[in-house]
Amino acid sequence: MHDLRLIRDNPDAFDRGLARRGLSPMSGEILALDARRRAAQTTLQEIQARRNEASKEIGLAKRAGRDAADLMAEVAGLKESIQQIEEQEREIGAALDTILAGLPNLPADEVPEGPDESANVEVRRVGEPARMNDAQEHFDLGEKLGMMDFAAAAKLSGARFTVLRGQLARLERALGQFMLDLHTTEHGFLEVMPPFMVRDEAAFGTGQLPKFAEDLFRTNTGHWLIPTSEVPLTNLVADRILDLEDLPLRMTALTPCFRAEAGAAGKDTRGMIRQHQFWKVEMVSVTGPDQSDAEHQYMTECAESVLKRLGLPFRTIVLCTGDMGFSARKTYDIEVWLPGQNAYREISSVSNCGDFQARRMKARCRPRGDKNTQFVHTLNGSGVAVGRCMIAVMENFQQPDGSITVPDVLRPYMGGLERISADA
Repeated sequence: MHDLRLIRDNPDAFDRGLARRGLSPMSGEILALDARRRAAQTTLQEIQARRNEASKEIGLAKRAGRDAADLMAEVAGLKESIQQIEEQEREIGAALDTILAGLPNLPADEVPEGPDESANVEVRRVGEPARMNDAQEHFDLGEKLGMMDFAAAAKLSGARFTVLRGQLARLERALGQFMLDLHTTEHGFLEVMPPFMVRDEAAFGTGQLPKFAEDLFRTNTGHWLIPTSEVPLTNLVADRILDLEDLPLRMTALTPCFRAEAGAAGKDTRGMIRQHQFWKVEMVSVTGPDQSDAEHQYMTECAESVLKRLGLPFRTIVLCTGDMGFSARKTYDIEVWLPGQNAYREISSVSNCGDFQARRMKARCRPRGDKNTQFVHTLNGSGVAVGRCMIAVMENFQQPDGSITVPDVLRPYMGGLERISADA
């Protein structure tokens, strides 16, 4: 959500930020509605003051034995006017809130400008991409091992689901546990097990609603299945005032994620790259306004460390204005190398949302003993997507016979297993 005061003070800067997002100017329409609402509020205050004054005059007239009929008629008329203006104010406020709720966060000044992913800028590369003759993609490897079953999943649930068996099922579980242990024991994140269903208010708070309802799954109880644990984790600070000295507040969770993939028709239809249900380790940080830029760098390094420990080549890019998510003011994507596709593919996205989500959630902070509050900054990032990480392990550690070498750091989580093969 955007700060109306900032729009009033510098409408041109607001419109320039929207233009960098590829959007038309909106300050004129917003400020016109804002002016109408403020005018209605002023009129309402004036009418309420006159009603109170007339009510006192009625009391004085009655005590003095004078006729108060005209004053009583005036008060009745004022009451009707108050109801009409209150309704008018609510309608204008609702229209204003609808516009503001549908506008994305403004990009940070340093974010590169561009219409789509073609304008993203590479920051660094780590590791040498494996160049293999006849490298297989993960779905061919998994099916030949007899441990990845798309046909059974389709029979159970339809497209974009997978059944994992045996050592591949254990590999996915091992990856999630490894990531959680890394983030909690070395990176300072608190492990949380949140609900997997949330109310409208929570989905609105992080920016999924109202704009992206079609990307979510809704239950017949009115809940939303979480598309990422960013939603419940970030909303743990909703409607709260935190002590600035207690920040940053870092949380991590391993949860299933559910996405309708409404706009993904024809994309990654084979395999596990784009699923309706998948596991992800999420990192969320809540900071003071002056801490978020440094925290953004730190969280990106935390996500990168997962791939470094596993020995997976990757690159980190900063997203351009046309490729960022709705709530982000700046985003780093981490792309892991997949030999089967001979390409880098996204495995983590780490975003600084500034105070955008905090305004929607009414999450504030203040120094201890201070009366003045300010909105916190919120950040989120994959630490990392477990299914995609398993794909990367399978493809980068595949052997000519179709077996998969288990990375050293995962072997304690795999019961000492060194190699996944059909006879394992």
